[in-house]
Amino acid sequence: MESTKLKRPKHKGSPKLFDNPILEKLTHTHISIPLIIFGVIAAALVYYGIIEKGFEVPNMIFLFLAGLFFFTFVEYIMHRYLYHIPATTPRKQKISYTMHGVHHDYPKDKSRLAMPPLLSLIIASVLFIIYRAVLGDYVFGFLAGFLIGYAGYLAVHYSVHAFKVPNNFLKILWHHHSIHHYREPDRAFGVSSPLWDHIFRTMPRQSPARERAAVGTSIDPG
Repeated sequence: MESTKLKRPKHKGSPKLFDNPILEKLTHTHISIPLIIFGVIAAALVYYGIIEKGFEVPNMIFLFLAGLFFFTFVEYIMHRYLYHIPATTPRKQKISYTMHGVHHDYPKDKSRLAMPPLLSLIIASVLFIIYRAVLGDYVFGFLAGFLIGYAGYLAVHYSVHAFKVPNNFLKILWHHHSIHHYREPDRAFGVSSPLWDHIFRTMPRQSPARERAAVGTSIDPG
């Protein structure tokens, strides 16, 4: 059983996920908050790596790009295997819905398009510990790129749900994600890039041209 069913989403409202008012409030996040937080952290990591650890700028750029690229892979794996875990038990169904199913049901709920900053900071701290153990001082450039990758993913994800499809090369991201929401929830898992969908063969199946055109000018048709 898929964790999120293909059904007509609700374009108004915001469902209640927790009875506890504090937990419920934490599930709502303005998109600017994580973008600022992770942008500042990434800048601080790069600064520390260059000024305090003595990394040359070309090396820092390479580590940054490596972290950025690695994030696109993690994004794909998380979306495909964690966010869409089979809801085989009531507990898994609850976890799946809280993590991601609610987004499929309420894709226009802009306050739930980003992970709560507190949880994100905890995860970033754990990643720093892990990457530091594996990479040593290289962590400063690598994690900076990884966090900017996450911030970029958030910006793209918010944009495709909040704004109309642009008339430029970026429209492929709008169309790709709309297919995941409205036609094939078992495909098109990449949000910031369709690269890993190509590699792991989860690109959308071919459909008639009029069906593809029906995406229209918004990711949330109707």
